[in-house]
Amino acid sequence: MTAVCVMVLGTTSGAGKSWLTTALCRHYARQGLKVAPFKAQNMSNNARVVAGVDGAYGEIGSAQYFQALAANAQPDVRMNPLLLKPEADTHSQVVLMGEVSRELSDMPWRGRSEKVWPAIAAALDALRAENDVVVIEGAGSPAEINLHASDIVNMRIARHAQARCLLVTDIDRGGAFAHLYGTWALLPADEQALIRGFVLNKFRGDATLLAPGPQMLQDLTGVPTVATLPMWWQHGLPEEDGVFDDRTLASGAVQTTIAVIAWPRISNLDEFQPLKNVPGLRLVWARTPADCVGADWIVLPGSKSTVADLAWLRAQGLDRAVAEHAALGGAVLGICGGLQMLGEALIDTHGIDGNAPGLGLLPLVTAFEPQKTVRHTQTLFTECAGPWSALSGVSVSGYEIHHGQTAQHPAMAAKGDVARAVLPDGLGWQNTAGNVLGVYLHGLFEDPAVLHALFGASAPTLESVFDGLADFLQTHVEPGVLDALIQPD
Repeated sequence: MTAVCVMVLGTTSGAGKSWLTTALCRHYARQGLKVAPFKAQNMSNNARVVAGVDGAYGEIGSAQYFQALAANAQPDVRMNPLLLKPEADTHSQVVLMGEVSRELSDMPWRGRSEKVWPAIAAALDALRAENDVVVIEGAGSPAEINLHASDIVNMRIARHAQARCLLVTDIDRGGAFAHLYGTWALLPADEQALIRGFVLNKFRGDATLLAPGPQMLQDLTGVPTVATLPMWWQHGLPEEDGVFDDRTLASGAVQTTIAVIAWPRISNLDEFQPLKNVPGLRLVWARTPADCVGADWIVLPGSKSTVADLAWLRAQGLDRAVAEHAALGGAVLGICGGLQMLGEALIDTHGIDGNAPGLGLLPLVTAFEPQKTVRHTQTLFTECAGPWSALSGVSVSGYEIHHGQTAQHPAMAAKGDVARAVLPDGLGWQNTAGNVLGVYLHGLFEDPAVLHALFGASAPTLESVFDGLADFLQTHVEPGVLDALIQPD
């Protein structure tokens, strides 16, 4: 078995590659084909725990995780062999085949490509050997001519797999025809030949007004425009990189407002997607103290750089906003890096993240360790108090991705100031008042039992989201195009 490869390229980041790849995965899976997604290199702090090498767990980008589920495939590290997790504007943690590589993390960007290419090519070849179709997602634009020589994610992959490529652009931003033509024109002739169709995404209005643009573009390039996809806000798929916008109010009168602190290195933001669908819930991305005014909950989410984001929190005055909210009995939830910040101190003797005093809302200390914890976890809440009492006895599943290990502060415990363990193995803690909760477990709001316990609500299932994406695609792509992409030449 050698899979046919269909590849989604974009004229820019944010053009719509990820959701279109997801929709194609579900479309071909519904045809009874064995399908897998692939993205050679992803840059994102939204990651998921999947099957790794030799039975271990590993990390891949969240987009490829959801694409695998859409394809009815078991997610594994081959689907995103290289994951870059930004820690600063000029530095990323490099995850190769699911595991952190300190050597690659310290290596200059341009020197990295040849080092990682054999593993990337082997991962793609292995997926092709096991599947009928591999749906590949590119990154950014394939026409970044300054990066072409070291490319490992766009046209080098397309050539290696002889992929049938779709090039998608965001027409809502304007300049779509120029973006498509310019991208095509900057490619060498052998790579131009791999482009099978153009896709106009996020169109508003009367599609007939586009004429004669698509035909003129085809006359120039020989490439047809195969789809004009209308603007669609509520597809239900988590945003890959987290888009902070005002479309976060579900149906019904507002009963609960949740402010999620939006620090610069926020991670795993996609886990809050289900909250957008809870009736009567307003979700706010908080960057200033004013954004927290009137909130029922304040959530400190995950962070790829906990100490740096904690410094940012203090610089914005948000530390005082969180403390004042907690002092008034308001609900505070810290997840992973957010849990670490809620404690008394963060201690780093290995150069992992840095040292800092915490917010002091939980009598805990976090020590950063070189070994990263990456695993799926199924566990059970013990008795919880205050606004979190509904979680008492609830079985929960999620995932862990963290360097820190958190425990009671010895000096404070000696004085009787202790945190209540509400999850085993140091996974969850609560203050004595009951309103501050910290957990290491990501994915709480994706667990139907947790969502029902806290809000009496349920979110659309991922299966319905994936089917909706495939239905939308079939409605708006020219007849026969999707089948033709996987037919022998």
